[in-house]
Amino acid sequence: MAYTVNSEKPSSILTFKTEEELASAFCSELEQLINSNINDFFNIALSGGNTPKIIFKILSSDYKNKINWKKVKLFWGDERCVPPENEESNYGAAKKSLFDKIDIPSQNIFRIKGENVPAEEAIRYSKVIKENVETKNELPSFDLFILGLGEDGHTASLFPDQMNFLTSDNICETAVHPQSKQIRVTLTGRVINNSKKIFFLVCGKNKAAIVKRIFNDDNSKALPVENIRANNGILNWYLDEDAAYFLK
Repeated sequence: MAYTVNSEKPSSILTFKTEEELASAFCSELEQLINSNINDFFNIALSGGNTPKIIFKILSSDYKNKINWKKVKLFWGDERCVPPENEESNYGAAKKSLFDKIDIPSQNIFRIKGENVPAEEAIRYSKVIKENVETKNELPSFDLFILGLGEDGHTASLFPDQMNFLTSDNICETAVHPQSKQIRVTLTGRVINNSKKIFFLVCGKNKAAIVKRIFNDDNSKALPVENIRANNGILNWYLDEDAAYFLK
């Protein structure tokens, strides 16, 4: 079923009965995207959260040998400023669930070093992205950018009280979580919007209210997620039935 999101370009939305069905469908789509890629590498920006963990589990079991992992370069849309062994580390979760179980070269994994000084790491990671991701319109252009959605309308670590990061000229910024005050390194809005494909993966009843606002509100653009648009590509939403409850 198709809806129009608060952006200049239309988006597509697919709903699935369960989070597991959503994850399976996304993994199948990912396999096709990677294996049909004609370039040397397929550059992906990963997200954190629970749904990616399910996706990593499926990829490591069902797609271990179906995807040419040597052609994949992995980055992160954001990271908590914690060491990789910390249970809150997005990289740490991906390593345990996926990287340790598939044949992907270590040099193809570009993590945000959460243990570093945040401001210095934002600069370092920006350089890493510049050196490894194709540029379009003078900005990095990821082949695929995976995003989640917070109940407050944030995505990556672009929070409602830090809307300036949506239009920042920098590739990366240091953000502060409004409640926990935890420092994070995040890619900025202009970089996200310059991606060839953007996928929102959203699950759970706790996301139903914010999903309703995004799809039904009158282009307020008051929240970070309402400002994510596919300027040069395609924006897709995958929702489970709980998250899509108010769209029925």
